[in-house]
Amino acid sequence: METIITLASSLGLATATGLNAYLPLLTVSVLSRLGLIQLGEPFDLLAHPITMIVLAILAIIDFIGDKVPAVDSVLHIIGLVISPIAGAIVALAAAQDIITIHPAIVAVAAIIAAAGTQGARASIRPAVTAATGGTANTFLSFLEDAISFVLSLLAIFVPILALIIALVLAFIAYRFIRGAARVWREARLRRNGISRVS
Repeated sequence: METIITLASSLGLATATGLNAYLPLLTVSVLSRLGLIQLGEPFDLLAHPITMIVLAILAIIDFIGDKVPAVDSVLHIIGLVISPIAGAIVALAAAQDIITIHPAIVAVAAIIAAAGTQGARASIRPAVTAATGGTANTFLSFLEDAISFVLSLLAIFVPILALIIALVLAFIAYRFIRGAARVWREARLRRNGISRVS
């Protein structure tokens, strides 16, 4: 049971990095610094003051930049690389006490969770931008940040609930992307049909 809880914590944190790469790292950093969680080597470096300051600066830059049109798209592209790395780091930090599962398995699962979430996020945002003229982007960005932060806390303190939420988010993202792909396909077929008639 302890292994399942630890894995739930790892995957919850990894999923949170897909929504915001820096908030889960910063959350783990601050909680460790406050003594609320213990990190073993080498992950205890996350609690170092310099690491915490760098993470805070990156989180602020990402928080502000993600609210600016065009800048958010660039950040999402960067996030496709950063989020899986951040996901692997926090997942391994959370799973450091598991001795029954190889760390490489945890890292791969975390990378998939983080990359999948970030990929869904990067796919959904343009659709929302097109549908609302960009007016909903700021709200959506705030929502992503809030979910990332809450999911990070839940992954640490209520891991099973965090895993359930992560699975629900994955299902919602899958349905949204599948629906958007169908609409895009139908629109392309309509365009092609019109062009053939003309």
